Amino acid sequence: MFVTLLLIILILNCALLMVVVLLQSGKGGGLAAMGGGASTETFFGGRQAVTLLTKLSWWTGGIFLVISLVLAGVESREAAPRSVLEGQMQAPAPINLQPLPLNVEPAPGTEQTPPQPATPPGNR
Repeated sequence: MFVTLLLIILILNCALLMVVVLLQSGKGGGLAAMGGGASTETFFGGRQAVTLLTKLSWWTGGIFLVISLVLAGVESREAAPRSVLEGQMQAPAPINLQPLPLNVEPAPGTEQTPPQPATPPGNR
């Protein structure tokens, strides 16, 4: 609810900021000079138009910056850092530590003889 309210305020602020910036006259006159005789200077008065539009642009720009930073902070706290592999990996199977019995049967036709102890080569 809070994030939605801030987003609505941010969108309205952006629209106001666009209008205020486009109404200001720059070096070439801008959109303010294209009013067909009803420019902002005659509407607001000579020097007063510049100060009002300049103050409005500074205020709307500042409000845009503050709301954007607040939204970025809120969103970063809501989204906890997670691993990409977290959802893909499964828990490993438990390891069985019991030794497996080896059932080695001799090949048919061979005798099983117990191993003889090795004698050193010099004692024959």
